[in-house]
Amino acid sequence: MKQQTLAIHAGYDKDAQGTMAVPIYQTTAYEFRDTEHAANLFELKELGNIYTRLMNPTTDVFEKRFTALEQGAGAVGTASGMSAIFYAIANVAEVGDNIIVAKQVYGGTTTLTGHTIKRFGIETRYFNVNNPSEIEALVDDKTKIILFESITNPSIDVADFDAIVAIANKHNIITCVDNTVATPIYCNPLVIGCDVVVHSASKYTTGQGLAIGGIVIERENLVEKIKGNARYAHFNEPDESYHGLIYSNLPLPLFTLRIRLALLRDLGASPSPFNSWLYIQGLETLPLRMRQHSSSALEVATYLENHPRVKKVNYPGLKSNSNYDLAQKYFPKGQSGLLSFEVETLEEARAIADGTEIFKVVVNIGDSKSIITHPASTTHQQLSEKELIDAGIPSGLIRLSVGLEDSEDLISDLEKALS
Repeated sequence: MKQQTLAIHAGYDKDAQGTMAVPIYQTTAYEFRDTEHAANLFELKELGNIYTRLMNPTTDVFEKRFTALEQGAGAVGTASGMSAIFYAIANVAEVGDNIIVAKQVYGGTTTLTGHTIKRFGIETRYFNVNNPSEIEALVDDKTKIILFESITNPSIDVADFDAIVAIANKHNIITCVDNTVATPIYCNPLVIGCDVVVHSASKYTTGQGLAIGGIVIERENLVEKIKGNARYAHFNEPDESYHGLIYSNLPLPLFTLRIRLALLRDLGASPSPFNSWLYIQGLETLPLRMRQHSSSALEVATYLENHPRVKKVNYPGLKSNSNYDLAQKYFPKGQSGLLSFEVETLEEARAIADGTEIFKVVVNIGDSKSIITHPASTTHQQLSEKELIDAGIPSGLIRLSVGLEDSEDLISDLEKALS
């Protein structure tokens, strides 16, 4: 089936009532047939619902539908995009290990990998996403994952997937891509060759800023990279918390399964059934919305590119953009609704943001309503001046999340703010 059909139907076999809409299974726990059934579920002799911290029928549809859209093998929903990123890291790394992360990433990812993760004894090494050859010198036998974004937020750079994957596969390291900005409608990193994808479902998935959530998806046959790989010994050795279970021996998607069985079990950052239901509603219209977001963003970017007060526009749909060729290679059908542009000073940038009416000053993206943000003083304010420059965030940078309003109205709004 095509994407637009999958977005509406994938993952849902109608329940006994024949409901066309996916029901909200708003429950904490589930009744077992008997004590033997309960024991079999806990011992993984049978698969089924145990507790909503681990799985839920509504969340199951969300996971299956997103897996189909990303053309993956399995997924696990999480309570936020940040918990999805943390779980992807914690699933492979432990004290004494290191991870390699692009400098150009979302501010929350920067603080997680640059500060919080240190307290777990994990070192973060950074590379410039525009120069993936830097990764080679950062790799050693304790490197566990390479993390980057398909379209970076807010510098709006495009990752060279082939170059990054080639280095990762050379050293047998798992790659993890945050595909939130591109969405599975415009980019499928798992098809390109990446191993794991994460999303903040709070953004384009829900589409109206209604709920916080995330998801982790793994590619088909990821077991081939993990099985017997000394970097991931804990996937190949008995898990004593499951009486000696060896994940790499299971005929199931093992990366997301371990997140579910170990990390959700012990840390508990799982989505509520109601939030999963909201994501399902969002997915049904995601292909249509992304076409409008992308079309309007290109119109706005073209306008800004020709404005005398604008020094630079970052949008890979512009032929003048340095990322244009990579964007055409990896997602030629559209480049999402996120863009940024640069003016001369911080004061000027903040005055422009304060001068808009339709664009609202909000630290979110992917909403049906257009959003304007000054990253240097908000989402990335914890970075030093040098770190901001390294991340592609000068003080005069303004980020726009172009919504679903009429593009002429959005351009008029910006024109007034820039006048």
